[in-house]
Formats: sequence, C-alpha cells, structure tokens
Amino acid sequence: MTNEGPATNGDAAADESSAPIRVMLADDQQLMRAGFRMILSTEPGLEVVAEASNGAEAITRARRHTPDVILMDVQMPGTDGITATREITAGSGSKVVILTTFDRDDYLFEALQAGAAGFLLKNSSPEDLISAVRIVARGDAMLAPELTRRVLDRFTTRTGTVRRPEQLDQLTEREWDILRLLAAGSSNAEIAAKLFVGEATVKTHVSRVLAKLGLRDRVQAVVYAYESGVVTPGDHS
Repeated sequence: MTNEGPATNGDAAADESSAPIRVMLADDQQLMRAGFRMILSTEPGLEVVAEASNGAEAITRARRHTPDVILMDVQMPGTDGITATREITAGSGSKVVILTTFDRDDYLFEALQAGAAGFLLKNSSPEDLISAVRIVARGDAMLAPELTRRVLDRFTTRTGTVRRPEQLDQLTEREWDILRLLAAGSSNAEIAAKLFVGEATVKTHVSRVLAKLGLRDRVQAVVYAYESGVVTPGDHS
C-alpha cells in the first residue's frame, strides 16, 4: 500500500501515551463509513470524531471538529471530495487522504493539487487503513508508488505541459537527487539507503527542498517534479 509500512509496536505505544489521532470519515456510503469506523475505533490511539456524507458536510464538520486526518471519498453528491479537500486544506491543518479505486484515477491528480496528503484504495486491508492514518497524522505523505505514477503519467501524457520554474536553479546537486527520489515515492529510509546518508540528513534535505521551492509537503513535491519536467512519464528508476 505504501512504502513506509504499518506502524510498529513502538509507534502504537507512543500513540497510546499521547493524544489520540482524531479522524473524520467523509463518504456518501453509510456502509463504507460504518466499516471504517469499526476498524479505526478498535485501534489504540485513534478516535473517529465525525462523519460526513457529502463534501459540504465535510467542510462544515472539519471546521467544527478539527480532525487530524480526514478520509475523503471523491464522488459524493453536491460538493465533491476534491472541492472539499481544497477548501479544508487551505483553511486548516487537517490532512486529507483520498479514498479511491484503481479504475477511477482520472481525477486524482486534481486531488493532489487540491492539497491531499495521499491516496487510499477502498479495497485496502484494515492494517493498511490504520497505517495510512498514522503515516499522514505524523506529517508524512502516503503515496502508493504504483498508483501515484499511474496518475501522474496519465496527467503529463494528456497535457504535455512542462514548465521549468526558476526556483529549481536554487537546488544543490544533492537536493536534485532528493527531489527525484521524492517523485519516485521513496520514503526517507529508502532515500537514505540509496544516497548512503542518515535519515536525519534526508529530513534536513527534504525540508530545504520544500522551502526553496515554496512547497507545503512531499505530495506537492511529487506534483511539482512532474509539472516542471524534473521527472517524466516512464522515468521510474
């Protein structure tokens, strides 16, 4: 599901000793919400604080409950999940994970641009669901490489849009390496192994890349890398 893997026992223990991760569910299917609530409510350190059946409700309840993580369906009546994601991420610190299926990826690039922190396949295992919530809550992006590449390849192939912003000239050679590996969906641990440096060093480089390029998070870095031509469709090495 994601190259960062599920939370370890140590992670779980840390979560139990601190404030619980507050989760909101936004999906027009009541059965889907009930299933997610059942899984998450039994997990230590997680708390479902609100539900919404459409995008407008999601916006209102996100403001009221200020969840840490929102699991957001895209196709909902009225205000859709992309519009809701854009408004929520622009006005709060809530992280949004888009709920999707493999056969509907045409709108996912828009979700990334709207500020989503990643994707979760609706047929994912309970372990993947829990792991996704924890990963996003701690500030990391939750990008399944196979899905992310498919979406971005489709977008760049369709539009042919490549622009090279001047900010790229500010990057050092090592920061270019970091940006390319971020675009490939690599975790900090994987980047550290590939570049033969420590994870703390990787975190420092990632922070500098985001600051120099004016990006909010790793997800925006992936979008930026494709839009600016740092990586191109088929370049998945």
